[in-house]
Amino acid sequence: MQTQGQVRSANLAAVLACLRDDGPRSRAQLAAGTGLTKATVSSLVGELVDRGLVSEGGLLRPGSVGRPGTLVELAGRGTCGIGVEINVDYLAVLVLDVAGEVRRQARVALDTAALEPAEVLARASAMTAAAHAEHPAVGVTVAFPGGVQGSVVRTAPNLPRWVGTDVAAGFAELALPVRVANDADLSALAEWSAGPHAHVPDLVYLTGEVGVGGGVITGGQLLRGSTGLGGEVGHLALTPGDAACGCGRTGCWETVVGLAALLRAAADPGDPLRDPGRDLEDRLAEVADRARDGDARTLAALADIGTGLGVGAAVLVSLFDPAVVVLGGYFAQLGEFLLDPLTQALGARVADPHRVVLSTLGFTAAVRGGAHVALQPVFTDPTTVPLEASA
Repeated sequence: MQTQGQVRSANLAAVLACLRDDGPRSRAQLAAGTGLTKATVSSLVGELVDRGLVSEGGLLRPGSVGRPGTLVELAGRGTCGIGVEINVDYLAVLVLDVAGEVRRQARVALDTAALEPAEVLARASAMTAAAHAEHPAVGVTVAFPGGVQGSVVRTAPNLPRWVGTDVAAGFAELALPVRVANDADLSALAEWSAGPHAHVPDLVYLTGEVGVGGGVITGGQLLRGSTGLGGEVGHLALTPGDAACGCGRTGCWETVVGLAALLRAAADPGDPLRDPGRDLEDRLAEVADRARDGDARTLAALADIGTGLGVGAAVLVSLFDPAVVVLGGYFAQLGEFLLDPLTQALGARVADPHRVVLSTLGFTAAVRGGAHVALQPVFTDPTTVPLEASA
């Protein structure tokens, strides 16, 4: 049986969730949305204001008759989550407040594969500490391009020396709760929580970077698999040929549609496009410029990538029947050149090829998803946030 404190905590969480999912509401609307009495909602809103989690602002004017209600909305002051991404060629950090506003973000190019995990973790921890100093956070979630159990890397085809590394241990000096998760899973959560197709119950997210990752939302829940290592779609055995994959096998999907495949096809060794120390978005912008200038080699490479994406996406659409397939990472940045060949290949294999869209979150998806997860304890139990001294 729940205690009075547990009931109140659950009710506070219900009000917060209503504001997060439906936007600013009047007290009457909150009562209707949560099934609580207006008096209870009024008391809960007062406590959430005292905890700095909501604020009261403008007036709701539903019509010309009656007294206007005061709108309650999520407040960003003082409660933040931090998302960190460790990827093959960059590090990134993003701070998100409870209202969903980005407070700080940073990304640095880094040839992670050439460095020891301890050195990379030290740099990532320093970036995180700087963000936390500016915007105190309740927790950190680290996105990693591989399979993770707990906070330990179990599979990392493109960063093999990381296998067995306890990623959370690298952030111990922060004295914050640290979670570690697959980057594509976190990106899928970001799309589900904040993208243009937010709260679509069935969604597949595909991200293209050095590897290819996927996250699946089904029935509004992230599909993790029996051991939490689901979503390694880049290693589906979809392609004939002998191109070696970072996982040690051949025939993996990412050998055809991963960033490395694009850059090999579009540029010779020594071309600036293949410099891992150069910012990834700058390199992709140059690929787009070459394509717009009509460079035949670049256009052919992009067409092959798009066709390969359509072949693999058809398998995922047949398996999961999502309402939408969201392309992220470099697929989104070069989407104008990929969508036509992708749709043609997909349409030859499934009945409805027009469910593919481009992410608007770009390369921030994984860190945004990480920050979203870091904030979840607040939405689960708002009493974890202390009352403000001025309350």
